[in-house]
Amino acid sequence: MIKSITIGQYYPTDSIIHRIDPRVKLAASFGFIIMLFVINSFFGYALAATLTLAVMLFSKVPPLYALRGLRAIILIIAFTTVLNVFFTPGETELFQIFGATVTQEGVFMAARTATRLILLIIGSSMLTLTTTSIELTEAIEFSLKPFKKIGVPAHEIAMMMTIALRFIPTLTEEMDKIMKAQASRGADFDTGGLIKKAKALVPVLVPLFISAFRRADELATAMESRCYRGDVGRTKMKQTRLSRRDYAAIALGFASAAGLYGTNFIRL
Repeated sequence: MIKSITIGQYYPTDSIIHRIDPRVKLAASFGFIIMLFVINSFFGYALAATLTLAVMLFSKVPPLYALRGLRAIILIIAFTTVLNVFFTPGETELFQIFGATVTQEGVFMAARTATRLILLIIGSSMLTLTTTSIELTEAIEFSLKPFKKIGVPAHEIAMMMTIALRFIPTLTEEMDKIMKAQASRGADFDTGGLIKKAKALVPVLVPLFISAFRRADELATAMESRCYRGDVGRTKMKQTRLSRRDYAAIALGFASAAGLYGTNFIRL
């Protein structure tokens, strides 16, 4: 499960999605997430899934590689689905099981929630899979520039967010190594109840935190040795400018958002 986390990882390949301006991809990702909570029809979710599949194919990222991020949240999806099925009130009763009433409205709510979570994870993963950490930092900093007038440290926030995303796969890999090392010494992470499994993770979390602090100290030392001083007097070697491809992606994004919103008015 640890290796199945794809958020924060970058898949290097040459595709039209990789070449799109990172600011456009960041805005499109936020817009897609917002639309997932705006649409309320299955036509909308079908269109959103189609758009996600199209982006996945044009990005040349292997579908199985992009979809493996779902393995890390399969329990969350199952848990929320069960809660919505059994605890969502409704008028159309389907059947009863273990004294709980399952309604048609509960089944529909469970399906919508599960679909939202799946598309949310895949959409977020596609952003980091097709955008390098440096490009993502510039995109976030550009998005926060208007807030600099009121004292918001846009560059520092963007840098922290990017470093956090960048270290997700690094720390998960480190945790996997620690768990294997502890298992070779006789640690058992699979048997017993919830409390026992939680206690078994203590020998993993302590060295993981120590490793995280050590990596943070090494990163700070490396940045200081390269005379990093934040946004003060900082210049860029490459100035990003929107191309025709980016304007076409923006137009396609607005058209997709309009199409997703329009599905709310489709009635059978």
